[in-house]
Amino acid sequence: MAKYTIVMVRHGESEWNQKNLFCGWYDANLSPKGVDEAAAAGKALANANFKFDIAHTSVLTRAQKTLEAILKGIGQEDLPVCKTWRLNERHYGGLTGLNKAETAEKYGEDQVQIWRRSFDVPPPPMEPDHKYYDVIVNDARYKDGPPKDQFPKFESLKLTIERTLPYWNDTIIPQLKEGKKILIAAHGNSLRGIVKHLDQLTDAAIMELNLPTGIPFVYELDENFKPVVSMKFLGDEETVKKAMEAVAAQGKKK
Repeated sequence: MAKYTIVMVRHGESEWNQKNLFCGWYDANLSPKGVDEAAAAGKALANANFKFDIAHTSVLTRAQKTLEAILKGIGQEDLPVCKTWRLNERHYGGLTGLNKAETAEKYGEDQVQIWRRSFDVPPPPMEPDHKYYDVIVNDARYKDGPPKDQFPKFESLKLTIERTLPYWNDTIIPQLKEGKKILIAAHGNSLRGIVKHLDQLTDAAIMELNLPTGIPFVYELDENFKPVVSMKFLGDEETVKKAMEAVAAQGKKK
């Protein structure tokens, strides 16, 4: 029997998603399509009569703007919002800013798929001479963490999960226990980490999961926070399927 309900959504398409670039911790904005996706997510939640007590998001603009659009759509623009780097997208290291298809041409689709989707193989590190190194490392939004000496130069999905799950366990679980209705607006890989944890997916299975942009999904959990209902998307099956296929195709050659 379900005791807790939590809704998650991957941000709408970003400008760098649109350009097929590795984004990670770079602070890309939403694309026009992403703005529409975020509004549609709000409409879907409104149609399903969802109301929340608190929301969680990353420190990155694309997730925050998605959340803002959703809260507008459900008439809860004054909802308390917690922002944390622990819900950031995976740090793509030296790949940040590179075109995914061009990178596949250069290194091969198999290598890019390993960098994008393998569980514990990180991309090359972001070195100090990288184009976006200073922009990211010296961003004021990280003044409260992570510590400079622990600031990531790259992250595998495994490393992403290791910094996301403490937030899930230490912040979100206690709020669920208090009876709070929670919405999380975050990123493909931080959400994949939560999904892997909840559904006890294997490392291989999580590699195959492509979360679509801007389509909310619902988990209903029992008293032990085990799923009674897993990843129920608020969208028709065909739309969700096509959106997942579009994400999967990003790393392919042109």
